[in-house]
Order: sequence, then structure tokens, then C-alpha cells
Amino acid sequence: MAAAATSGSCDGGGLTVTTDSVSRGFLLGKFMPFHEGHAYLCEVAAGLVDQLTVLVCTRDCEPIPGHLRFEWVQNSVPSNVRVIHLHRDIPQEPKDHPRFWDIWRDAIRECHPEPIHRVFGSESYVHRLAGELGASPFVLDQRREAIPVSATSIRENASANWRYIPVVVRPYYQKRVCVLGAESTGKTELCKRLSAHFNTMWVPEFGRTFDAMRRGNADWTEDELIALAGGHTRSREALAKRAGPLYFEDTDLIQTLVWAEYLLGRRPTRLETLLQGWQPANHYLLMDPGVPWVDDGTRYDASEETRWWFHRTLKARLESLALGYTEVRSQGWDPRFHEALSILALP
Repeated sequence: MAAAATSGSCDGGGLTVTTDSVSRGFLLGKFMPFHEGHAYLCEVAAGLVDQLTVLVCTRDCEPIPGHLRFEWVQNSVPSNVRVIHLHRDIPQEPKDHPRFWDIWRDAIRECHPEPIHRVFGSESYVHRLAGELGASPFVLDQRREAIPVSATSIRENASANWRYIPVVVRPYYQKRVCVLGAESTGKTELCKRLSAHFNTMWVPEFGRTFDAMRRGNADWTEDELIALAGGHTRSREALAKRAGPLYFEDTDLIQTLVWAEYLLGRRPTRLETLLQGWQPANHYLLMDPGVPWVDDGTRYDASEETRWWFHRTLKARLESLALGYTEVRSQGWDPRFHEALSILALP
């Protein structure tokens, strides 16, 4: 069973009861995290009663924030399911308090004053809880044969259990590695090879696509760079839902800010404000420009001076934002790939 903080409350949507013939189901859990086994239980339960309520029980001392778990459940269950958040520090096991069952019965009645007819769950306590609430028990997949996963196993090794983590929960466990650097330093090639090696997705540099859509050779504007940054962010968010526990990104907002400096000759204020609320990568690979220039038809400036200016400016940005990064200095594309692999193997 689950719970949540010393002075707590029940938060969630209400249901209007119009007839005594309505059958009501109830289930509770910590959902730490919510996984496909929970989703399976909720779907089965919702199909067996007219109204289902899911109580998300959380406490301050738990490793995953309660508001996140509440949102995960809300965004994952069928639309006709009511989800309530109980954040209260109450006993977790009968041995913790002599009035354990009284405390839980009162808390549940506070959140769910309507009669409860069926209590759902995948643990043995469901029988006792149903008796306390005057309801019938329904225990599903207690041996985890249909969905062989537990919240504990996910917390211990999310990567090994990735298939059982719902899309809405995955960002909490995902790690993103972003590759930055001057032109023609191997960013795209490295992202492609790393994503293939780790069997995951990578986020292409949206700036190349945006550049191809621009009108001729007209000078860049701040509005265009803001639109570019927005397009890249939306692309990354969409691909992240389809990626594995580790995924890669070819440039991000930091690179766009440095390009703005280069193209406009200044740091545009409105573009800089995008840093507020922006989510950086978990780690950055900064590509050293000490490799031969390759003109693929989309490059801007081959001069060594400009390439090293980009490198220094990107490095200064990373350090000013206190972001973790590692410089990739190997000569040649294969050595850079193997160097990146060694970097990512570090704790």
C-alpha cells in the first residue's frame, strides 16, 4: 500500500453520482513509477465497473516526487477514470501502527465518500482492504505473469525494463547526450553512429532543414532564429518519446545562441530569454575543430579562425551555464566515435 505527508489532502477530480445502481471500483498505489502493469490493471478495472477511482498515495520521503506520479497516472488511464492524489505521511504497514486499518479506511473515505463496490489490485492486501471498505476484492496478475515487471525492478534498472515504462514516464529515466561543435567537426556523423550503436534515436540538427527553407541568401533575423530554436525543441520532444533510455542530439539551443552571435554580430535578447525554463542535455560532447574541413554545400565559413571561435564560444557557454561536457579531440571520424564511446562508459 502507499501514502504520503504529515498534514495531507486529497486532490483530484470529482464524480457526480446520480443513481444508486452505479457500480464503483477503487484501487490505490504508490506508482513509483507508474508502469505497464499498472496501466493493465487500470484498464481491466475500468471495464468492470461504471466508475473507477485511482488513489495515488505519496509521501515526501519517497524518491520520486508525488506530483509527478499523480500526473503520470492522470495522463495514462482511460478518460472516464477519476484520479485522486493523497499526499500524507501515514503508516505503510499494519506493524507500523495499531490503528493501521482504521487510519487507511478513514483516509480513503475522506477521498472517496461514495460507496465502493470492488477493490482492485495486484497484491494480497486487496482482500483485507476490500473487507474494511465493505467491498469485493479483485486481484489481477499477482504473480506478474502477464506483465513481468515491478516498480522496484524499474527503479533498479530502467534500461532493462524499458518496454514496460509508459511513454509519459520515460522522460524521467531518459538520458540525453548533445553533440556541439563548429562546422564540419563530425557532429552529425557521430550522432548517427552512436544512435545505431545504442539502438536508439537521434535528433537531427533542425537548423539545416530551416536553412534550406529560408528565402535565398537574405540576412538572418532574430525571429528566424527563434523559430529555428522552437522547431528543434519540438522535434526533440517528439523523438524522445520514441527513443530508448539513452538518445542523442545534434546541436541544441546553445549552438543556436552561438550561431546568432556569429550571424547577427550580437546576442539577441529575445533569443537569450529562451534559456529560461529550457531543459539542457544530461551531458555534452564538444567536438574539437582540429579535423579537416569538408564542404557539403551547406557550410558557411571554412576559416580556422571562425571554427576555433565557435569552439571557444561554445565552451564558454557550457561553463557559464555550469553544464557537464567533455571535449572530443581525436583526429578522424572513427577515432572520435571510439573516444565518445569511452566517454559515455564513464560513471
